[in-house]
Amino acid sequence: MLQKPLGRGASKARPIRSDRVARPRFRSIGSISRPSSSSSVSWLSSPELVLFLVGARKTGSGFKSLKAYRSGYFGASIKLQSGYTAGVNTAFYNEAHRGKHDEVDIEFLGRTWKEPYTLQTNVYVRGSGREARFHLWFDPTKHFHRYAILWNPKEIIFLVDDIPIRRYEKKSITTFPTRPMWVYGSIWDASDWATDDGKYKTDYTYQPFVSQYKNFRLAGCSSSATPHCRPVSASPYQSGGLSKKQLMAMRSGGMTRQQYSAMRWVQRNHMVYNYCWDSSRDRSLTPECRM
Repeated sequence: MLQKPLGRGASKARPIRSDRVARPRFRSIGSISRPSSSSSVSWLSSPELVLFLVGARKTGSGFKSLKAYRSGYFGASIKLQSGYTAGVNTAFYNEAHRGKHDEVDIEFLGRTWKEPYTLQTNVYVRGSGREARFHLWFDPTKHFHRYAILWNPKEIIFLVDDIPIRRYEKKSITTFPTRPMWVYGSIWDASDWATDDGKYKTDYTYQPFVSQYKNFRLAGCSSSATPHCRPVSASPYQSGGLSKKQLMAMRSGGMTRQQYSAMRWVQRNHMVYNYCWDSSRDRSLTPECRM
């Protein structure tokens, strides 16, 4: 059974406008997927990747999958650096290369000494961002925690330790990413916006900035898969302990009652920003907020 996380409620934070910020190019240090078929579960051959940011304004380091995917489950265990990391962005995300910007992000926004880390989830569709942000119910610098994106033709679900924190539903073809995307991880200097809307910049006296990744899992349909490839509808970790009825519900899409309850609890107590709350946003770019 899915258990609710324990924690205290979070205060509402200032909006961080990242929808117009371009991610810089980063140095590729390896690949994270060597799938044996077009529909597969792939693990990183190396047990761990460590990404560094050292005195390199507007640059960073990262990795990329060998294949693009048109749907799937994409997860990794990540541990963040403690201390002062203002301006530093650690990310695990999917991105399409051509045409207008499509991207599905999990990003950790750097922090000052007094503030907690902010986890930002974002769905870019045709260049327009759809952000939701959370303060976690644990310290992400103490231990590795599993972060994942579940993307299928009906919905996108963001998960933390297999707990859904956000569900983005396909309400129209124009508000949902459909192009094949590669899987990336990166660390880079996002001083212009990442911490308190750019008020606090990256301070390289605290370098090197380090992000650790391990336990990669990619399960899904690659861009070269046949039309018969069946999209992933649930986390590979969720099958244990669930009833036959619950498993059937997940295979047909959607979440179980326990998952919805946990997600509502997280959003009520730990969500600090949602793009649909923001009256300053151009609603013509996000019509789903009115649906």
